[in-house]
Amino acid sequence: MPVLGIGGLFFRAKDPDGLSAWYREHLGVGAGCSADSGPVDEWTWWTQGGPTVFAPFKESTDYFAADKQWMLNLRVSEIDRLLDRLRAAGIDVITNPEWDAPETGRFARIHDPDGNAIELWEPPAA
Repeated sequence: MPVLGIGGLFFRAKDPDGLSAWYREHLGVGAGCSADSGPVDEWTWWTQGGPTVFAPFKESTDYFAADKQWMLNLRVSEIDRLLDRLRAAGIDVITNPEWDAPETGRFARIHDPDGNAIELWEPPAA
């Protein structure tokens, strides 16, 4: 198969520069960020290899807001440390023990300044 992975995620924002800065500051995501020792430049975010879920949802789903066409799921490590940092920055963190399971991992939800849902997912230890 010639497709190797997701090459980008593009979406509209009220303040693209401000929203980019928010993602970089709070999640280490976006242009100029690297999750490993990859090169850093003005356009790309270097990520670690691993699973990516690509799944359309039913139009009637209540898994994320009805007025949004997408929800970002970020694969994370050390979720407790990340959630502590986000809370310390005044970002509302939503957790639910029912979301977590040994076979799927742990989950939390936050929203960016434009109200887009961001699901944080720590996969189970291998």
